[in-house]
Amino acid sequence: MHFIEPHYNWRGYYIASEDSSSPFYERVYSEFEYSNRIYNFVIHPQWDFFGSPTLFAKILFVDYDLGHAVIELIGEWNDAIENDIMLFKRDVIEPIMYHGIDKFILIGENVLNFHASDECYYEEWFDDVDDGWIAMVNFHQHVVKEFSNANLDHYFVMGGQLEELEWRTFRPLQFCQKVESLVSKRIGSYNG
Repeated sequence: MHFIEPHYNWRGYYIASEDSSSPFYERVYSEFEYSNRIYNFVIHPQWDFFGSPTLFAKILFVDYDLGHAVIELIGEWNDAIENDIMLFKRDVIEPIMYHGIDKFILIGENVLNFHASDECYYEEWFDDVDDGWIAMVNFHQHVVKEFSNANLDHYFVMGGQLEELEWRTFRPLQFCQKVESLVSKRIGSYNG
């Protein structure tokens, strides 16, 4: 797992540690000291710890004018034991929501599994985005199924083309626009 780095090709567009509105503002990273772990596995030091011992994040891109945030995740999303959603919502999501972000793109190809608890923080997050949305991109099929089995899938836009996006081939704004287009079609079909 220590070879899996957060996506770094967008650093010319956005760096969370240089954004004064980011919860990771002024965070200093080591390229040589691997101190973060998920269970017994050391992970790359560029991932951001936000309180969960099993789930780490990286804010890859934020556009405050359009209200978009792209966040890559790694590890095990464990609400049952660690209450990861509470930590994620309070310590990562809310600080950027305060600055107008209401469209969240979560990249989950490195999320290995999900353990559910209750849905109160998902419901709260969903209510907080008002006219925005929360999209899940490239989560493994078994993780999407675990979210669905816990009846949490109605808080997210997930599945379909969102599970097949070659997102690394896009520039960040193009990617956000592509996801927004897919989300708008999905939401439009529900409302139509």
